[in-house]
Amino acid sequence: MGVSAAMVINLPFDVTYIIDTLEKNGFEAYAVGGCVRDSLRKEIPDDWDVCTSALPGQTAQIFKKHHIIETGLKHGTITLMLRHKPFEITTYRVDGKYKDNRRPETVRFVDVLKRDLARRDFTVNAMAYNPKTGIVDYYGGALDIAEKRIKCVGNPDKRFKEDALRIMRALRFAAVLGYDIEENTANTMIKNRGLLKNIASERISAELNKLLLADNIRRLLAAHLPVLTEILPELEPLIGFEQNSVYHAFDVMEHTLRSVEAAPKDLTIRLAMLFHDIAKPGCYKLSEKGASSFRGHEGVSADMSREILNRLRYDKETSKIVTGLVLCHGIDLDPNHRSVKRWLGKLGETQLRRLLLVKKADNAAKSEHFREKFPDNTAIISTLIDIIIEQQQCFSLKDLAVNGKDLIAAGITDGAQIGKTLNALLEMVVDEKIENDKEKLLKALQESPRFDIDPPPVYN
Repeated sequence: MGVSAAMVINLPFDVTYIIDTLEKNGFEAYAVGGCVRDSLRKEIPDDWDVCTSALPGQTAQIFKKHHIIETGLKHGTITLMLRHKPFEITTYRVDGKYKDNRRPETVRFVDVLKRDLARRDFTVNAMAYNPKTGIVDYYGGALDIAEKRIKCVGNPDKRFKEDALRIMRALRFAAVLGYDIEENTANTMIKNRGLLKNIASERISAELNKLLLADNIRRLLAAHLPVLTEILPELEPLIGFEQNSVYHAFDVMEHTLRSVEAAPKDLTIRLAMLFHDIAKPGCYKLSEKGASSFRGHEGVSADMSREILNRLRYDKETSKIVTGLVLCHGIDLDPNHRSVKRWLGKLGETQLRRLLLVKKADNAAKSEHFREKFPDNTAIISTLIDIIIEQQQCFSLKDLAVNGKDLIAAGITDGAQIGKTLNALLEMVVDEKIENDKEKLLKALQESPRFDIDPPPVYN
């Protein structure tokens, strides 16, 4: 471990400029962290960070002719804007005591790169690069990249107690990079998982989001379920809960993880898959004939999802979308115009298309017997949606050729009755019992002016 001049990274012009400028002023400077990791993985980094022996004030003085943002001066970081792009430049430092399992109370600036790299979370993030020196890798990050492994720098117990969010970050990096977590690191994550309760909900959800959108989600979460159930204890009853159905080949947790992985990389869809069966253990009933049932689990799962998303500080729109999908994931969608128009009216085009993705992912995680008995019809339904939208067929009140003013003019003045009447007319149009034509609708109204039909439910 140490320095390897053989490895060459093609630095962007602006990064080379920053390093050269700092060196010309008598200081050390290196590209550091994730940008080095991604470069060694033959990927183009999203961001480039620089570390230096220069103190923050010295760095600011050197680049005074440029736009500088004092991002975290207390912790040694300034942001330099070059051609409208930000570059963080941070002074070598060591961290003081951590008292909240998240951030150090103080930092101390040092002039030795190795001491700065020693404080970092994982070996793959603890490498630096300078065109003259080459790769600086004191802790085996390059080897861990080659062997696809996430491993803490130094003592993992110390690393996680310093910052408990690193437990979630380890999962996230492993999932996103397609790596395994080194055994000692993994065991220590589980040992310290209770520290996650000290982390702000917003930080937990931010890491959970990145984790859920990774490719390698099922295998990784299955191997580290104690961490997942620490932040989502409602999932724990799913582990090993058998469904006793020919339509299911896996227990509820395995089915859940498979459905998450089968879903497209859309956060609302993957959150919906994570929560869609969360109430099944609590709703389980066994009939006298030995048949299992989870009747009503969709509604209870939606309620539980809402509580979880609120606890993790998700925004209201995300919560509305996810809980709506969880509520509707068990409905039967028939591949015909009338059924599709009805659900378009209840859910809207965007949510109905999301629901198709949910059902496709759900079905992919069921048994082969289920897929043979109930062939996937989501493509047909998607085509029907395209046709209905393209032809501007009526499926909602806003598309109806008559409105409340027309009904008032026809002599219906009670607000509740107006609503019932409009919904009844809409139902007739959707069922293709009458054309969506104003004159024909008003004529039907004259022939039967009262429609005692409750409006259809709205799935939010």
